[in-house]
Amino acid sequence: MSPPLIQPPRDDAHHDVTQGYSIEITAKDVEALTAAAPLIPPRTIVAITFLPSEDAQARLDATRAVRLLGFVPMPHFSARRLTSNDDFEGFLKRLVDESGVRRCFVVAGDPPEPAGPFADTASLIATGAFERAGVRTVGLAGHPEGHPHMTGAQCLQVLEEKCAAITARGMKPVIVTQFGFDAEPFLRWIETLRARGIDAPVRLGVPGPAGIKTLMRFAARCGVGASASVLAKYGISITRLIGTAGPDRMLEALSHGLTPAHGEVQLHFYPFGGLEKTVAWIADYQARP
Repeated sequence: MSPPLIQPPRDDAHHDVTQGYSIEITAKDVEALTAAAPLIPPRTIVAITFLPSEDAQARLDATRAVRLLGFVPMPHFSARRLTSNDDFEGFLKRLVDESGVRRCFVVAGDPPEPAGPFADTASLIATGAFERAGVRTVGLAGHPEGHPHMTGAQCLQVLEEKCAAITARGMKPVIVTQFGFDAEPFLRWIETLRARGIDAPVRLGVPGPAGIKTLMRFAARCGVGASASVLAKYGISITRLIGTAGPDRMLEALSHGLTPAHGEVQLHFYPFGGLEKTVAWIADYQARP
């Protein structure tokens, strides 16, 4: 029998998984990002979401602010919310021209029907617009705990095809996952990716410290596994939904569980409890003995 892909970690295996983290903001978070900037390492990747409640100009302004603060902007594109190819390429051109964007993130988006010609992320990639604009890295969504509209096998197949398409166009794929409360599904999922030959860097989605009810609300909205046993491992009791919780236990499990065989793995923080609070928590975590 061949040995398992991932070898069990040594008892002393440990590293700070928060090094090189990325973080997500909305266009409304620029003031909070400015306040938190002194605690954020230079050239940290900052993702700017594509919310339907924020217009293109607000996203452009936020992207420019990220660049001016010394960070690396990663604006999102929501395929089904783009009304036309001109809408897509015009927005992309302004991001590149005004903020030097070289890294983008693509998602299909929530609407059941597309507002324009793009039904999914593959159709955006296929236009060739990203490489023509000078984009070097394209982010894709990963779903370690499943997708509401695809089987696990379908998710892996689609992810494999999109990574190959991005690479064939001379760009680098990176996979950013939805957030979770448990290290084990993350580790197993990365092992599955690597076994299939998907070697793209992975950024694991981690919820920043937040009120327990807030975390539960986002988990329910995103379809994240949040059973009593999972929450207990994270440090949350469903019989006592008060107070706040941070990802301490999960990060410790990742620190001990990740091995070189998992490939390039870093964290992506979703600041559900507030951007400044999340950045301060990360700085405190990194300062611990």
